[in-house]
Amino acid sequence: MKFEIIKFKSVTSTNDTAINMIRKKKKLSGCIYADLQSKGRGTHGKEWISENGNLFISLFFPLEKKYPSFTEFSIITPVIMTDVIKKFCYGEKINLKFPNDVFLNKKKVCGILQEIITQDDKKFLIIGIGLNIISSPDLKNFYKTTNILVETKKKINIDEVINQILISYKRFFTNLNSYNYENFKIKAEQMVLN
Repeated sequence: MKFEIIKFKSVTSTNDTAINMIRKKKKLSGCIYADLQSKGRGTHGKEWISENGNLFISLFFPLEKKYPSFTEFSIITPVIMTDVIKKFCYGEKINLKFPNDVFLNKKKVCGILQEIITQDDKKFLIIGIGLNIISSPDLKNFYKTTNILVETKKKINIDEVINQILISYKRFFTNLNSYNYENFKIKAEQMVLN
């Protein structure tokens, strides 16, 4: 699986842009990356506050028959993202809050929005990932948020993070023959935030 990086200064949301690429540009796969989102989306129609300097990407690809299902990817993606975050936050506590949040030291650092669309009789999976790199919004009525800079005192390069995410997905697809959903499920359950 090859993910061409398609970079934008500003988009409404990277998921919306991925949908547009599939529907209008007939692209089969890719990675949409934007510096800013004007209408970032979270689950259940919630707004994803997109502050400059943070990471906003969407991966998209056809959901082939031999691939895991949409439901399985809702476990696979958070596990992949926790592994990526661990590379930059070595030794910090990382947990999952289902269905789509990654927590760093008990504060939200990453959100995932998965969507599925059908185009020309093909199902496509879109995986939107927002990761707080240098700032974090104040979600007054929900829970505390954080960012990698605050937790590690290190400013990391966004391109390096994107590279790690893409390497992780390429490795996943390369090793699809040895894929075992139970292994991902067990790993995810061990990381659930109590």
